[in-house]
Amino acid sequence: MTSFDNKYSVLMSIYKNEKPENFKESIESMLKQSIEPDQIVIVKDGELSRELDEVITSYSSIHENRFTVVPLKKNVGLGLALNEGLKACRNELVARMDTDDISLPERCELQLNEFEAKQDLVISGTNIDEFYDSPDNIVSSRVVPSTHQEILRFGRRRNPFNHPTVMYKRSVILKMGGYKDFRRNQDLDLFIHIINAGYESSNLSKSLLLFRANSDNLKRRKSWTKCSSYIQMIYSFWRKGYSGLNDLIIVTLSQTIIFIAPIKLLEMLSDKYLRNKK
Repeated sequence: MTSFDNKYSVLMSIYKNEKPENFKESIESMLKQSIEPDQIVIVKDGELSRELDEVITSYSSIHENRFTVVPLKKNVGLGLALNEGLKACRNELVARMDTDDISLPERCELQLNEFEAKQDLVISGTNIDEFYDSPDNIVSSRVVPSTHQEILRFGRRRNPFNHPTVMYKRSVILKMGGYKDFRRNQDLDLFIHIINAGYESSNLSKSLLLFRANSDNLKRRKSWTKCSSYIQMIYSFWRKGYSGLNDLIIVTLSQTIIFIAPIKLLEMLSDKYLRNKK
């Protein structure tokens, strides 16, 4: 029986457009976990602003043995940056975290308990609560399936995990080749390959992360580049047998509707089918 001794690494990737105050909030939320991380790996995805570099320098000097900084000469995108960070993680369990979100204090402890209870578990996430300006003003939640079989079914059309919430086993992620060189949906590609390779998965049925959303999120999703990229990803899953023909057709139709529909209609559909509106 494997025991992780409550040790885990946090994996973050920062790029130049992040706001320093959001970055600080994110780091603080990980330092204030009920079981503190043994290591926090921060990948600098290309050249950063002076303010962001100062945040990293400050925390690294205060927590010298806990922070590992991985500088990249140029911006390579989230997936490839995380691959570099994974190599620097010294623990088998790795908790993903975005640099503008806020983890609740018990998040990692509950995930560690899940891995201790389920020795075959490889990846586990949580639900998220979404906010715009203040963490006190929750506007919606993204609820994902809990059990492995539910995750498999859900993953035929949609991402069955909230990426910033996942904790996974480093050795398996590296064995699977890590994140591929996609600018979009790199997490979906990795997760679907993991669960369809027979590795065990779960999601805790609690919202354990506050996700910094934006009222313009739907507008950004309306670009044909994003819509067609998602269709192509599901098409690749269909070719591999992960998704059915019906799944591919439904995703193609839904992404086309997202591209052509008025934003008000999209908001209504999103509130009804994709999010739990608060």
